[in-house]
Amino acid sequence: MTIPTLRAMLGGGIMALNEAAAQPLLAQPMPQPVAGDPVQMAGPQTPERFVIERGVAVVPVRGVLTANSMMLERYMGWATYQGLTETCAALATDEAVAAIVLEFDTPGGMVLGCAGAAAAIAELGQIKPVHALVHPLAASAGYWLASQAREITVAPGASLGSIGAGVMTGAYVQPGQGSGLQLFEFTSPHARAKWPDPSTEEGRTEILRSLGEAEARFHAAAAAGRGMTLEDLRSRASVTEDVRDGGALFDGAEAVKRGLADREESRMAFYGRILGAYAPAPRSGTRGMSRSAMARARVAVARAAM
Repeated sequence: MTIPTLRAMLGGGIMALNEAAAQPLLAQPMPQPVAGDPVQMAGPQTPERFVIERGVAVVPVRGVLTANSMMLERYMGWATYQGLTETCAALATDEAVAAIVLEFDTPGGMVLGCAGAAAAIAELGQIKPVHALVHPLAASAGYWLASQAREITVAPGASLGSIGAGVMTGAYVQPGQGSGLQLFEFTSPHARAKWPDPSTEEGRTEILRSLGEAEARFHAAAAAGRGMTLEDLRSRASVTEDVRDGGALFDGAEAVKRGLADREESRMAFYGRILGAYAPAPRSGTRGMSRSAMARARVAVARAAM
């Protein structure tokens, strides 16, 4: 029996996804729960979505992002927009949490549901400081989410961007060989660099209209999160003087230069700074965070990144 790949579940939906970075993930077979597995028989279970260490909650945002695929969240450890929204609500009222870190390792994902998760992050940021760490990738929908944080830090060697939306769809044409199914790729109006050589066949008008609407929501959220105008965001995200040439990825230094991120910093230095800023005040007679506490923090952060 042929097991479908993860790409099959995405269908022809509009995606905010960096295709090149997503290919290895989407080529994997869909998870196949084993019959009789005690965990499977127990019914759906929510995996650990965050860890808390010394007042800082670390929330991994990894994998191809979907609206609410419990299967991918549970068996692949990938984030979902529903999961992120629920996490934001829980952390907003958790008195043990002083700040939140969203750690990104994602090529992006579905547009469906992304705006809601981004809004939840923005709302959480009105209550508690939210920091984003890109380690190693926050592309497309991932950047949509990261842009809502108070600060975006990029680890050395990491990348962010790919701002825009796209869709791959098919139509049956007169067959020459094979099934006759021809695939077409479209990108949103300001993302010509996202997928090169998009098709311009008849029928694109309706597809491009939907893409334009998705991109408008993406741009509006990212611009607001970064404190820019729409025009400024589009200019900074373009690889040329033409604002339509957006959609590219940038490394940390270039992202900071363009105002799409705030600093480039190693993961160790980032967590040292964040934990030092938000950890509870030391008891009388002590100074700073003890070695044992730092060790526990590193373990907790490592668990979140697994």
